[in-house]
Amino acid sequence: MTAPALVLVPPEGSSSMTPESLLLGLPVIRRTVLAATRAGFPRVAILGAGPDGPPSRALEGTSAEILPAGSPIPEGAVVVPWNRVFRTAEVRDLLAGRPFEALGIEIRSGADRRRAERWLLDGLVKDNEGFMSRHFERKVSLAVSRLLAGTRITPNAMTLVSVGIGLLGAPFFLSARPALQTAGALLFLLHSILDGCDGELARLKFRESRFGGVLDFWGDNVVHSAVFACIAVGWSRAAGARWPLVLGGLAVGGTLASAGFVYASTMRAPKEGPLFTSVAASDSAVSRIADALSRRDFIYLVLALSLFGKAAWFLVLSAVGAPVFFLVLVALSRRRPERKAT
Repeated sequence: MTAPALVLVPPEGSSSMTPESLLLGLPVIRRTVLAATRAGFPRVAILGAGPDGPPSRALEGTSAEILPAGSPIPEGAVVVPWNRVFRTAEVRDLLAGRPFEALGIEIRSGADRRRAERWLLDGLVKDNEGFMSRHFERKVSLAVSRLLAGTRITPNAMTLVSVGIGLLGAPFFLSARPALQTAGALLFLLHSILDGCDGELARLKFRESRFGGVLDFWGDNVVHSAVFACIAVGWSRAAGARWPLVLGGLAVGGTLASAGFVYASTMRAPKEGPLFTSVAASDSAVSRIADALSRRDFIYLVLALSLFGKAAWFLVLSAVGAPVFFLVLVALSRRRPERKAT
């Protein structure tokens, strides 16, 4: 059965919004067209775009068709007013036959637009977020992304900014002074917060890419490795011994080994969309623990220890935990059932 077309029509009643009204950096009508294309609608058309003619600039670069007012609607088409805002998952529900009245948010005023912005931003929070990420970091990163959505700043630019801040914080751990370690930990935390903005902007503006996902993934791991290495060097200098470098090597080696394993297992083959979201291969206790350990709530432990100049204590945990985490990843991959050919 051929998938239906999606036809956007003028809404009934009065509205202060136009098809070109911006919603988190994109014209309202463009946002729906891009979501429909992403969701799998083979054809998207706009009927009677408005008294000033079709919103050609708002639709530039999309595959949307313009149908003059009064044109017949294609048979079997899903008809939706253009001022109804949807998340991509809800557009898939439209494609599956759910009525549009039960989905999305209608916008007719500035107050509706602000409500739709909050709703779209809330939809960016992932189900597998860590506790602090969900309840603190995401609140900050979403506020930043909301401000940046209407600018020309790209998701990849935000990735580079985040990585730069993380690398800037790493050398502070060369010192044993609590003030300097705390400064480094705060920059490390800021890196983690802003690291959420690249993915948020990419999803908000439909600019996800394989390159962006790989850049973000390796950028995070480079920052973590730099922090571990600087803690090890600083501890070695303070102790006048080489053995802290061994701990640093174990932490960095385990981190990069895990990253390389994940990349080879889930990211090497060219594809678009989410590249890596979870290490869990099943719902077993081991899988859940491994997934929890892969999150970044550990940064708050680094901050707490740094307040007392004891960031080196975290290196001991990392020197043990990072190699063990790599071994758990390998074990989980062996237990993952083979996918059957279709």
